[in-house]
This record gives sequence, structure tokens and C-alpha cells, in this order.
Amino acid sequence: MKRSTYSVTQVNGYIKNMFAQDFMLKNICVKGEISNCKYHSSGHIYFTLKDEKAAISGVMFAGNRSGLKFHLQEGDMVVITGSVEVYERDGRYQLYAREITKDGAGDLFLRFEALKQELLEMGMFAPEYKKPIPRYIKTLGVVTAETGAAVQDIRNISNRRNPYVQVILYPAQVQGQGAAQSIVKGIQALEHYGVDVMIVGRGGGSIEDLWAFNEEIVARAIFDCTVPVISAVGHETDFTIADFVADLRAPTPSAGAELAVYDIFELQNRIGGLWQELHHAMENQWNLCVSHYQSLLGKLQQKSPLAQLNGKKQYALNLEERLGQRMEGRIADSKYQLGLLAGRLEGLSPAKKLNQGLAFVSDTENKRISKASQIRPGDMFCLRFADGTVRAKAEDVLITEKE
Repeated sequence: MKRSTYSVTQVNGYIKNMFAQDFMLKNICVKGEISNCKYHSSGHIYFTLKDEKAAISGVMFAGNRSGLKFHLQEGDMVVITGSVEVYERDGRYQLYAREITKDGAGDLFLRFEALKQELLEMGMFAPEYKKPIPRYIKTLGVVTAETGAAVQDIRNISNRRNPYVQVILYPAQVQGQGAAQSIVKGIQALEHYGVDVMIVGRGGGSIEDLWAFNEEIVARAIFDCTVPVISAVGHETDFTIADFVADLRAPTPSAGAELAVYDIFELQNRIGGLWQELHHAMENQWNLCVSHYQSLLGKLQQKSPLAQLNGKKQYALNLEERLGQRMEGRIADSKYQLGLLAGRLEGLSPAKKLNQGLAFVSDTENKRISKASQIRPGDMFCLRFADGTVRAKAEDVLITEKE
């Protein structure tokens, strides 16, 4: 009897089909420790899930990573929900992860989501209930563990930003049994003391470590507190119920101190800058007022009776000067015209004619005789020369005939 022969591809395909038909392997939860974890550039995560006796290869494709709430790393104890399938090309099976939660965190996460939804529906996260954080404070209340980096960071940052702010610590238990009640007592004690603002928080940790800040009694204590509360729990990626109900969330305790305590040195610099601006503004305004005053004073001086009188005097002096100049011009012109007339008159002067050898003829009554026809024979007449007068008697009169 001849046996059937199968290719490697056929065998791997058959095994893959068997895995696919197994209902349990299609939707399985596996608990173990992460090792050989690699984040591929494509976005896929490759890892090995192991326990004390065995290991299985696993992969989470990039499309499923949106539900991963933490950074997967070596040594994490996790619960993986997914399917076990055969990778046909290599003939090996592996775990295909759809969801990964830290071991023990699954139930806590469900409780977290349920309480969050309940408080949201009650309106405890509503913005209208958020109290404003005062800008300038004198006292800062802190509810956190007495030991640890959180309280020291808050003190250091507060002292650096404003050494005059008094930091009042309520040393609360922030982890383990009774932590929620201790935090509530701290909030109520600092509220009774009358601090200006309160930081409630702690450093980072797992969801179990931070669970006290997810308790309903802590959320209600924060919501009912009359003092503004800043929630500063864990790292930037950690979110708790306290973050949603608080008046302000800080990603870390250090950031909480930055938000609560105003930098007094920055304020001093701003005040100095404002003082300089005010000084320059006052100086400019003073200069404008002086300039305006001088302008008004000049106008007033121009409108005063004395100024107007002086102006009229000056105007009269100007007219007088112009009149004098015109009169001098008219006199000079008249002198010139008179000189011309004097020259002409001198040319017509009888005395000058006489000096030239001519004589002035007149009758005995000193009337001028200009024609020979005015004298008859036997008439007496006078001849006046430059040096004297001759009396003569006409013997004969000769009249020149006109042509």
C-alpha cells in the first residue's frame, strides 16, 4: 500500500487549520513575564511570554497598539488576550496579542472606568465646578508621603520660585490599605487650617500603587474641598480619578509646584519693567505738558495788550520808516526835476542873454519892445546891456518886408 506524500506547505496549512478550528485558541488569555521585547520600526511589538517552565513567542501588530496603556518592557508581568495561531511560513505557532494589561490591573481598570463614568454622570468633572487657582499665595498645603521625591521636589521648586511661601505638609499614606482615608484626612485638615491652595499627589507607580487616588472617597473629598486643589499624581502618562475631579491637573508633583507657586523673581522683573515704562510715560507726558504750556504762554503773550501795543508800535515805526523813505525819494525826484527846470530857465534868462552881447529894448515906461514896428521916428526908448542902460531916440524906423 502506497502512503500519501505531503509537502511542507500542506502540512503547515493543515496544522494552521486545526488551530483555527480550536475555539479556545481563538480567544485566550495568557499570563506570563515579558522578555526579548522589541519595538519594530513598522510599529509592531515582538516579545516572548514566559513562566518558570515554558515560553511562547508573541506579537502585537501596530493596529492593536492603541489599546496599550503602558510601555511594554522586560520583566513586566502581564495578561495577554488574543489568539494562538500557526505562522505557516515557518511552521511555528505564536501568540497574537489584541490586548495587553499588567497582571492584576484588568479588574482595577474596569473599576476605574466604572467609577469614572459614574462621577462623570454626576457632574463632578464639570468645568463650572472648577475653582480658579490663586495667582499669588502665602501658604501651600501638600498632601503626600513624608518621605520620597515628591515632597522634596515640591519644596525645592516652591523655595526657588518664591521663598516667602509657607509649605505645610500633611504626611499622608499614599499607598496600601488605609491610604485613601489618610489622603481624605489630609485634605480636610489643610482645608481647616486655611491654606491658599493644595497639592494632592505622589510620585509614579503601577495602577495598584496609585489606586488610592482612584477611590471615590478621595474624589468626593477633593470635590467638596473649598480650597482649590491641584492633583499631581504619578508621571505625565498616568491619569487617576483625582485628576478629573481636581480643580487643576499637574502631570507631576514638580509641575504642580510650578502651577501653584508664582515665580516672585519673574514678578519683580515685570514690576521693574512696568516701572520703567511708567517712568518713561510720565517723562514723555511731562515733556508734552511743558511744550503745551510754552505754546499757550506764547499765544497768551501774543494776545496780551502790551504785546499788541508793542506790535502796533512796531507797525507804526515800520510805516514811519517807509514814509521817510518815500519822502526822501520824492524829494530827490523833485530836486532832480527842479534841476532840469533850473537848467532850462537859465537857458531862457535875459541876464544871460545880455551877457552874451544882446540888449533888452523897452519904452520909457519899461515895457518890452520886441518889434521895430512898435517904434516910430522920434520915440524915446531904452537899451539895457549887461553893464548898464542907454536912453536913445529913434531917428528913422526901417521895417523889413516879409516874403
